Amino acid sequence: MTLNELRYIVAVARERHFGHAAEACFISQPTLSVAVKKLEEELGVSLFERRKGEVSVTPVGEQIVAQAQRVLEEASSIRQMARQGQDQLDGPLRVGAIYTIGPYLLPHLIPQLSERAPKMPLMIEENYTASLAEKLKRGDLDVIIISLPFEEPGILTLPLYREPFVLLLPSSHPLNQKPHIEIGDLKKEDVLLLGAGHCFRDQVLEVCPDCMRRTATEGSPAQTLEGGSLETIRYMVASGLGVTVLPCSAAGAERFSERLLSIRRFDHDAPSRTVALAWRKSFPRPGVVDVLRDAVHSCDMSCVEQIH
Repeated sequence: MTLNELRYIVAVARERHFGHAAEACFISQPTLSVAVKKLEEELGVSLFERRKGEVSVTPVGEQIVAQAQRVLEEASSIRQMARQGQDQLDGPLRVGAIYTIGPYLLPHLIPQLSERAPKMPLMIEENYTASLAEKLKRGDLDVIIISLPFEEPGILTLPLYREPFVLLLPSSHPLNQKPHIEIGDLKKEDVLLLGAGHCFRDQVLEVCPDCMRRTATEGSPAQTLEGGSLETIRYMVASGLGVTVLPCSAAGAERFSERLLSIRRFDHDAPSRTVALAWRKSFPRPGVVDVLRDAVHSCDMSCVEQIH
């Protein structure tokens, strides 16, 4: 049994395809297939069920693959210890961030982090929460930045800051004339939402279920207005298509002329989210988490409430 063989079975379990697993491991498919078969013979069990065009993991295979992942992670930890010595801030850090946090936090975070850890370049990935969680558990990412709640076995979290939601609307919109804005004011509005898969969409709908419904007008059916990113939604609001709810760091009205957009805070029971770090309990560089936290707390994000 070798580390390479363990790496191969983890790849097959992840990809559910021998060819794709071989590509991920940068070897030929016959080489990978022979190695997996050899390991199965050594262990005396079948790890995978092989059908035409489809591979599934057997029940005992699930347990062995999970243990193999832990072994590979521990082996990686040994290499990191040997390479970095006592300096946990020496070496690249693989960071994931959800789409509605990365573009707005990272421009503030990178300068702060470069001062505190100049020998720790970031390898950054933006993705959905579910995808980042899987990559974190597999060891493909070291730390992820997500929105709470986030509960996964073997994963620790650290709240960083609370971020209120704000209303973004065209500057000519009638709601600008109201002295106070409530979530209930959105019931009859065309509210633009992110598409399915974004946790921020779910958070908005949790506090504003009526935002999913667009009031039908004469001659036009009811529909939901969606955008692929917060940036796209902001452009649609600027064009006058509707209004939207955004995390305050993403409101960015300064990017447009004041005659196009305005930002309004909610006056009572303002909705918000808590942004947090998440990492594996077995992560061998816990000092990195402290540095990330301190760097985030030093960021100039005036609209958020830091959690110390």
